[in-house]
Formats: sequence, C-alpha cells, structure tokens
Amino acid sequence: MIIDTTEIQTINSFSRFESLKEVDGIIWILVPIFTLVLGITLGVLVIVWLEREISAGIQQRIGPEYAGPLGMLQALADGTKLLFKENLLPSRGDTRLFSMGPSIAVISILLSYSVIPFSYGLILADLSIGVFLWIAVSSLAPVGLLMSGYGSNNKYSFLGGLRAAAQSISYEIPLTLCVLSISLRLSNSSSTVDIVEAQSKYGFWGWNLWRQPIGFIVFIISSLAECERLPFDLPEAEEELVAGYQTEYSGIKFGLFYVASYLNLLVSSLFVTVLYFGGWNLSIPYIFVPELFDIKKQSKVLGTIIDIFITLGKTYLFLFISIATRWTLPRLRIDQLLNLGWKFLLPISLGNLLLTTSSQLLSL
Repeated sequence: MIIDTTEIQTINSFSRFESLKEVDGIIWILVPIFTLVLGITLGVLVIVWLEREISAGIQQRIGPEYAGPLGMLQALADGTKLLFKENLLPSRGDTRLFSMGPSIAVISILLSYSVIPFSYGLILADLSIGVFLWIAVSSLAPVGLLMSGYGSNNKYSFLGGLRAAAQSISYEIPLTLCVLSISLRLSNSSSTVDIVEAQSKYGFWGWNLWRQPIGFIVFIISSLAECERLPFDLPEAEEELVAGYQTEYSGIKFGLFYVASYLNLLVSSLFVTVLYFGGWNLSIPYIFVPELFDIKKQSKVLGTIIDIFITLGKTYLFLFISIATRWTLPRLRIDQLLNLGWKFLLPISLGNLLLTTSSQLLSL
C-alpha cells in the first residue's frame, strides 16, 4: 500500500495543529491562576506594610521607613531573609508531618480565592456552593497546624496545634450558620456572584449588613477567631506557649505560617465584602459620581478595573478594623475563648437563622 507524501504532510500538520491547540488551552487555564496568585501576593505585601504603619501610628512610634519608599519593601526584605535562612528539622520529630504542615495551611487558604468575585464575570470558578467551599477548604488549615505541632515533638507546639483545632471547630459553626442565613433567605443561592447580585437590586439599603446586623457581628467575631488574630491568637500565645505550633520552625517554613495568617485575613475580609457589603457594587446614588457610571457604561475594561478597586477598597476598610483591633484589645484566656464560641455565638447565630427562616415562612 503506497501513501502519498502530501497525505503524510497533511496528517503531520493536523497533529501539530491539535497539539498547539492543547498547549494554547493549557496556557489560557494557567494565565488567570497565575494572575490571581500574583495579585494575592501583592495584596499580602500591602497588608503587612499597612499593619506595621497602623500599629506604629497607634503606638506613636516610627514604622518602617528605610526599605523602599515609605518602607513599602520591608516585607519583601523580611521574606527574602527568611528564604535564605537555614531550614532546621527537629531530631526526634516526625519530619514528614513537620514539612507538610505549613504547606497544607497555605494551600487550603489559597484554594478559597477561586470562588471570590472581584467584578461581574471576574471569578476563577463561579460554583453553586461557592461560600460553603470556602468554609470547607479553610477548615483544612487547622489540620496543617495540628500536624505541625505534633510533628515538632515539642509540648508547646503540640498545645498550640490542639488549641488551633479546638478554636477552629468552635467558631466555624457560628460562621456557617451566618452564611446559611444569607444563602437560604436573602439570596436563595450559595454562589458568591448570586449573593452580590441579590444585594445590588436594592442599592445601598440592599446590603446584607442592614438586613442581617446580628449575623454580621457574629460573622466578624468568628472570622477574627478563624484568622487567629488578637484577641483570639491563643494557638501562638507568646507568654504561654513560646510561639505555639511554630516554635520549632525556621527559614521559609516559618515564613509560610505568616503568609497563611495574612492570606486568611485577606480572604475573610473579601468574604465580608461579598456577603455583607455588596461586593463590587458601589451602591450610591448616581448624582454624586455621574462620570464614574458613564465610564462603566462606555468601556467594559475600565468598568471592570473600577469594580476591582471598589471591592478592594471595601476589603481594606475591614482590614483596617482587624488591624486596629489587634492593638486595642487584650488576649482572652482559652476558657473564655471557648465559652464565647459555644455559649454565646452559637446560640445567637442559631437564633438568627431561626428568625430568618421563620420570617421567610411568614412571607410565603
């Protein structure tokens, strides 16, 4: 059987074309992911700089000022220093758990960013269970901390890991009940895009902040506890546990815990914006900034950029509250922390959910 050379060339060119299409498809999948990771990294660096500047202002001292303009590169300098430090392993600890713990803590929080909408259509994965995916995935982070504490073969580290797990379980339930109140009653969906769209129908007064004030307060307290920020930083209390689960760590693994902490703080602030503050919608009357709305109508790209800045503006407003809280309130005891979660926030969030569902039944 004789095959013409032109047929062979056609087959080869077709196979090359198909392989190029596959490569092109993979690139278009990876580009948004890398863009999101780059944006998150820049956001974390800004949070570190803001925290140092705000804490310096509250304590009436000079913050970072030499590394770059206004000290903005100080966080980058600290990260580079940790990157080149020696990576020490405990001689009698479980090295596999010790090494896997920080990675699990960071990766589980990074996955949560895939369901956050920064503008209409600007979301990595618009899932019907978006909010509950965040709750489910972020609950894996304390598992990484518990692994780190157990693998360190240190009683302070192990106590810190146990505290992280207990604290996460205590405050995840009120957090989930607050999200249920929004997704079941107010937006009839667990998709983050649908929740924002449901708030945009009624403008400024349609924000869930006004329709769920009790849930908003419980959500803020629970999210601060989930982020292990003061006054809820019991897992790494310096006065009691040296540094908690990160006592035996050094180098880049030590830095990963701080990255996980700030990633968690940023994702919690973004979800407060999406769930209670109307997301990317400015929700103010057109008469105040008519030029802004004209730009959004004329150019889709500029409109998307404006939406991103609105989302980030609301997010960093809540971040300021979280940072100011750290330097204002004293740390709780572990029994006070657990009592607050189980005896106060859980009944309040349950009552809020029952009130919300009963009002829905009465309105039918």
